[in-house]
Amino acid sequence: MKELYIEPFSGLAGDMLLSAFCGLADYYEEIIHLPEKLNLPDGKVVVESVIKNGIVCKYVRIIDLNKNQDRDHDHVHQHDRHEHDHHGHDHLDHKHDHQHEHHHSHDHEHHDHDHGPDIEPEDHHHHHRHLKDIIQIIEKGAITDQAKQIAKAIFTIIGKSESKIHDMDLETIHFHEVSGVDSILDIVGCAVLIDRLQINKTISTPICTGYGMVKTQHGVLPVPAPATADILIGMPTYTGQEEGERVTPTGAAILKYLNPDFSMYELQQEKIAYGPGQKNFISPNVVRVSIVSSKKKITEDSSSALIIVETNIDDGSAELLGLDFQNDLTQHGGIDFYFTAIQMKKGRPGLKLAVLVAPEDVERLSNFILEHSPSIGLRHFPVNRTILERRQFEMSTPYGPVQIKEVTTPSGAKRYKIEYESLQALKSKHNISILNLQNELYPLLSKKKDHEKE
Repeated sequence: MKELYIEPFSGLAGDMLLSAFCGLADYYEEIIHLPEKLNLPDGKVVVESVIKNGIVCKYVRIIDLNKNQDRDHDHVHQHDRHEHDHHGHDHLDHKHDHQHEHHHSHDHEHHDHDHGPDIEPEDHHHHHRHLKDIIQIIEKGAITDQAKQIAKAIFTIIGKSESKIHDMDLETIHFHEVSGVDSILDIVGCAVLIDRLQINKTISTPICTGYGMVKTQHGVLPVPAPATADILIGMPTYTGQEEGERVTPTGAAILKYLNPDFSMYELQQEKIAYGPGQKNFISPNVVRVSIVSSKKKITEDSSSALIIVETNIDDGSAELLGLDFQNDLTQHGGIDFYFTAIQMKKGRPGLKLAVLVAPEDVERLSNFILEHSPSIGLRHFPVNRTILERRQFEMSTPYGPVQIKEVTTPSGAKRYKIEYESLQALKSKHNISILNLQNELYPLLSKKKDHEKE
């Protein structure tokens, strides 16, 4: 039995997980035969080598042979030109471009996530199956009984969310694109690999969903689309910094089936694999999965489970965001903060403000930023941190008392720092530079600690 670690820092889709799981299980040769095992002659599996921001990985591409080949050919070359522009410096990318950026109806391009019920489907046989039709395909498949149970459970998760969103009975709803050959092979393929890997525990980091709007059969919908958002309930998510759709219902449902633990652990990786997505973003569009051994669980108390609040500012002056604004950030709950120089859309230079804050102070801090900066919107997402044990004490010096911070490292070693505010007070009182004070006082601190050890 194995422990699985999933990092959906660029989002999550069924084909991404299928590719990654094949990497962990060394199952690329076998996955090619999945269509015949499920009696789906209109499906084909091709394994291709791709590059995402320099990360070389294999992509398990599902081809629906029912679809118009001319349309596929045009789609391929559109993506080829896009990828060429994005990675023109790397000749390996050129090889990758024209191979892998084909259509894949259930993930990013065709938005399987919210294709709702169709009362009178035009093409029921291939793309508008009921849940019972999909269950029948799975039951007749030449796969293990456990893999069948896993696949049925994942489809049921999707079906329940679709029926909830569209207010229809689970047995009568049509699945649209998620019932196509490509989606069935993605989900059943992941079920086969989950069974093969013998996973008994899953640990995950929070899920990047993207943001903005997406076009579906039902019109323009927010990201994540309703069915996907419903599946993600109870799992920590964040929008990320790039607009676009990052999570599909197949990816969300597979992760939900695995019932991941989002706590922090000390982990020892044994094997790592990457599953690429179809689209190209500034960040690498991959999911990273690992076989791990988990050690001690890191306690999520008030000091370790925190929130980061972020905003991009392109019209704020240095004076406005100066010392007074920064002091007010801490008074409104900010534990720590930083500014990063960024280039925004239309080539505008700007600053990204990121503030670390306790969950109970998020609203207070957010309101302050929106009231006292040019920001018109904020992002916030959960993070965990590991902090060293620390204490403060006072030390007498020839110039007066100073506050000392002592931290203890994991090995038990001690580090010391004279607080800047104490040095600043002595500087004003004795008209001596902070640099000279440090040169005099740190040797005194060292002697004091050496004497205590004796």
